[in-house]
Amino acid sequence: MHPNPSYRQTPRQTNLDFARDTGFGILALSDDAGLPLMSHIPFLIDGDEVLFHLVRANPIAARLKQPRPARFAISGPHGYVSPDWYGIDDQVPTWNYVAVHLTGTADLLPDDRLRDVLDRLSDRFETALAPKPVWTSDKMPDQALTRMMRMIVPARMRIEDVSGTWKLAQNKPEAARLGAADGVETSGIGTGLAGLAALMRDLPPDQ
Repeated sequence: MHPNPSYRQTPRQTNLDFARDTGFGILALSDDAGLPLMSHIPFLIDGDEVLFHLVRANPIAARLKQPRPARFAISGPHGYVSPDWYGIDDQVPTWNYVAVHLTGTADLLPDDRLRDVLDRLSDRFETALAPKPVWTSDKMPDQALTRMMRMIVPARMRIEDVSGTWKLAQNKPEAARLGAADGVETSGIGTGLAGLAALMRDLPPDQ
């Protein structure tokens, strides 16, 4: 993430809330040779732990039989910023974004925790779809559910550090930042551009 302290003033709880609300990220850790292993996975934050599950055949699952340092990278809205949009000279192209990293120690949970992790994870997203009736694992035929659960393992990461970058042009004059927000919103280069532009226009209180 960007090292500029101007972009890293967000409090720990704000970053945690962002990660919790997003609920999807990249889990990264090193293999035995020091090379990175990464998986894109949904997760649930429960107190100071991240709960998730992995396909049993995932190389990460094998390495989590023993506790290991790991990191979740959670991305938010992001987009290209043209220097022309600032309305001031001596600017360069850049990319604005929101990202949070959760770092800690990860390991596998006992197999008898799997059903609980699965049910809590699906409930977290299903309840957000109201008024749609909540899907539960009870709707699965027993044999099908048992077969699926044999292929996955429950896991957790104890959160030891939380860091976030909210790069929203807050180091620019207000008029330049608002001009860039207008350009970002209509550029089509990035993801969640309307949300990114809204953050640039109305900076979080801690920014």
